[in-house]
Amino acid sequence: MTLVIGLTGGIGSGKTTVANLFANYGIDIIDADVIARAVVAPGSEGLKAIVTRLGADILLTDGQLNRSKLREAIFNEPALKAWLDSLLHPMIRQQMQQEISQANSPYCLLVVPLMVENQLQKMTDRLLVVDVSEDVQIARTTSRDQVDGIQVRKILAAQATREQRLAAADDVIDNNGDSHKLHGEVARLHQQYLRLSEKPGRN
Repeated sequence: MTLVIGLTGGIGSGKTTVANLFANYGIDIIDADVIARAVVAPGSEGLKAIVTRLGADILLTDGQLNRSKLREAIFNEPALKAWLDSLLHPMIRQQMQQEISQANSPYCLLVVPLMVENQLQKMTDRLLVVDVSEDVQIARTTSRDQVDGIQVRKILAAQATREQRLAAADDVIDNNGDSHKLHGEVARLHQQYLRLSEKPGRN
């Protein structure tokens, strides 16, 4: 069984940057955001169920899910979020499990933004948290997504706190700014995970 390293961090922490550095070592990356989009892609069972519930006007003209319309529908009908979660979360988990079982690298990285919030670290052998200060999160997200600080603070308030994530972590990468240091941290952890993956009973 492949060693599974969970990778998480708050918005703007640099999860994608860190995942890409591991990918440079030939490590398989299983990205929950990519899977979440796939389970509602045109032709998917997930999208069919959403259309059955909300009607065809939840679609864009090209048949893709109209995400802004869906967000609006959830805002107007809070119970819809619970229905969506119960529909999509099992599909996402099943796809994650399938991709983990198909991983070919010595270990794989399971990247889940809301890992701690959804208790998905149970699917991993170790949890790696990308940690940054709240000020850095706000600065990076406002710059990247062209949104204001108030909106970013609302997103932060809906996520696990920095302390909650760090309490759940086995390993932590400080990503407050030094890219040279970041490369070194990833190189060190890569070696550590290779050693762990070679332990008897892992394969």
